[in-house]
Amino acid sequence: MDWSDLIDTAFDVAGNSSSDHRAAALRTIEANVGADEKPIASTAGRHPDHFRKGVLVLTTHRLLFLKDGKPPVPVPLPAVTDATVTRTRINGEVLLVVALTGSHRFEDVVKAEVFAEQLRAAARLAREGSRKQQLAAAPAAPAPASTGAELLDQLERLAALHTAGALTAEEFTRAKQRLIG
Repeated sequence: MDWSDLIDTAFDVAGNSSSDHRAAALRTIEANVGADEKPIASTAGRHPDHFRKGVLVLTTHRLLFLKDGKPPVPVPLPAVTDATVTRTRINGEVLLVVALTGSHRFEDVVKAEVFAEQLRAAARLAREGSRKQQLAAAPAAPAPASTGAELLDQLERLAALHTAGALTAEEFTRAKQRLIG
């Protein structure tokens, strides 16, 4: 599947046949994805701030919400901690994505359960890949001395990654020891 197939599928699901909107979404995707970023899945949904449906695009690196050629709302996959689906009478199937960057709510999502499962699996893979990169890039020597505020910020970030499940207890302890010295 390539980007244009992904966009076409999502717009078909959304019931939007506008070729201008499809072209704008494709331009937005092409301008915002990296060379190594690949498409995984797409569906239609609505952000609470918008009346009409947009497109939710899941890539190997992040979740994007595209609407009418506007800048995408990105959610990095390694930061995703949970994706749940609820059903309401007014908003249909609601996808709630919880990430270290904040929570994101998408309403009237088509096939929300299937998309949420794909999102959880992709986030798990992204966290594992991110963890491996961090371990490979970790210096053997202790980190240079930091100011107290910088050290505290780094420790808080590590604790958040550990709490989110991105780091095991052993990895968290090793990284903490490298920071403290």
